[in-house]
Amino acid sequence: MTDLLSRPDPHQLHGKWGWFLGFGLVLLLLGAIALANLLLATVASVFYLGAMMLVGGVLHLLHAFQVKDWSHFLFWALSGVLYTLAGFLAFTNPALTAAVFTLFMAVALMAAGLARLWIGWKMRPAAGSGWIMLGGGVTALAGLVIAIGWPVNSLWVLGLFLALDLLVQGWALIAVSLAARKVG
Repeated sequence: MTDLLSRPDPHQLHGKWGWFLGFGLVLLLLGAIALANLLLATVASVFYLGAMMLVGGVLHLLHAFQVKDWSHFLFWALSGVLYTLAGFLAFTNPALTAAVFTLFMAVALMAAGLARLWIGWKMRPAAGSGWIMLGGGVTALAGLVIAIGWPVNSLWVLGLFLALDLLVQGWALIAVSLAARKVG
């Protein structure tokens, strides 16, 4: 049995290089489709998150009935109801849900960027601290740009992030497949 974090056998990857290539090409195609219609990609992202919240809400509600203590039951039940309502909101009003998710993303990016700036500042004069601060600045700036354009950009920001993720993952899998093909 192999450890999840161990390095894969290059010869084993060689035997599967075609699968990696095919998967990478499919992700590239999906990323291009998402990039071509960012509104549709945003709606797909919202529906996906909504479905996950619905499932999570139902599971929280089911779990609430397994709890013996009344105060714990109320906590789990309230949590389940809120998750379920958020999931329904995603399907009944995807534009509002996209706006809420986009605002949350902007705040999270700004907070993460500022944290990285602070960490990089504290690391000085260690090698690489400037790169940490540069990365933090870019992340914070991305969050600020999203926040400034909110709520109008809510119609396309989530779709853009989905499209970029699909494109980058597609290229990454293609690179892995080509490297694995050479190992043989």
